[in-house]
This record gives sequence, C-alpha cells and structure tokens, in this order.
Amino acid sequence: MKGYLSSPFLLKKEIMAKHILSLEVPDTLNDCILRVIDTTLYDPKVLVDCPYLDVLGPGFTCAVRLDVEPGFSNLNLTACDLEIQTTDCGIRNNSLPDGVYVIKYSIAPNEYVYAEYNHLRITKALNKINEVLCGLDVATCDPIPDTKEKLKEIRLIEMLLKAAKAKVEYCHKPGLGMDIYTYAMKRLDKLACTVCL
Repeated sequence: MKGYLSSPFLLKKEIMAKHILSLEVPDTLNDCILRVIDTTLYDPKVLVDCPYLDVLGPGFTCAVRLDVEPGFSNLNLTACDLEIQTTDCGIRNNSLPDGVYVIKYSIAPNEYVYAEYNHLRITKALNKINEVLCGLDVATCDPIPDTKEKLKEIRLIEMLLKAAKAKVEYCHKPGLGMDIYTYAMKRLDKLACTVCL
C-alpha cells in the first residue's frame, strides 16, 4: 500500500505551536459596563508576552489600549476605562452608549498575532424592551388583541436587533447594522409611547 508523505514544509507547519486568539463580548443589561472574556486557546509551549486589549468606542477615532493578563475571564470595562468618562471616576459610573465597538486583542508580536471583533452593543435597547414588557398587561391567559399586537411588535424588534448584530459582528457591515439598529429603536420608541412605563 502506498502512503502519502507531505512535504517537509507542510509537516513543519502542521506541528508548529501557536495560540488561537479568541474573545467573547456578551450582551449585558448593565448599562455601565462592557464585559469582555478571553476565550483564547493558549499553547503551553509558547510564551505569551505583551497582551493588549484595544477598544474603539462608537464615535471615537482612537482606541484605548489596556494592559490585560492572558486568560482574563471577568473584564468589566467602564466609561472611565474606555476614556468616555473623564470626571468622577470611582465615584459614579456613566452609561456606555449603544453602538459599534471595535475590540482587538493582541500578543507579541502584536502587529501579527491578534484577533479583532466588531461588537454591536444593544444594552439600551434590551433594557427598553424589558420596560415595555413591564408596562404590558400580560397574564397567564391569552392576551387581549391590543396586547397581542404589541407582543408581536416586540418580537419583530428583537429580530431586527438580532439582524443588526449579525450584520455588524458576522457580516462585517457595521454601517448597515447601525442602520437596522436605528430603525429598531425608532419602532421601540414608538411602541414605548403606547405603553404606560
């Protein structure tokens, strides 16, 4: 039986040790934090040096660079951390705006070893949906037609927000994602006006 021997270059490349950089940025209802979790697969044979997290907030042109420890699992960034808030840090926390955050995690050599993500923060929208739901007369029976229509509208808005996130985070179309987000928020504001909050 004949075997297949790959070229020495391919064999060397296959066994070369490396890290697989990865981050998770979960949605949160806390309007004062942006949570970032390191989900990197670190190769124990390779040194991890100079880990940085660069975060570019919506409407900003310069990213904030943060020193981090590899394997961070509970990094809760505030407006002060992101230099959106510059006064009263440690005394009060300002809300972080919804919008597109560009988050880049890198290790040495930082210009070559990095993972970069677009994250659409929708915290304000999620909290407003919860406020609208609190104002609806929902019980353990079939809702009245008006309430049922409002629930259908909320489901549509939730799907629009999900589509906006997909456009930003997976399709790499942040402009289109923000347009969808803005449209969803207009519908949500209109719905909120019809509900006693």
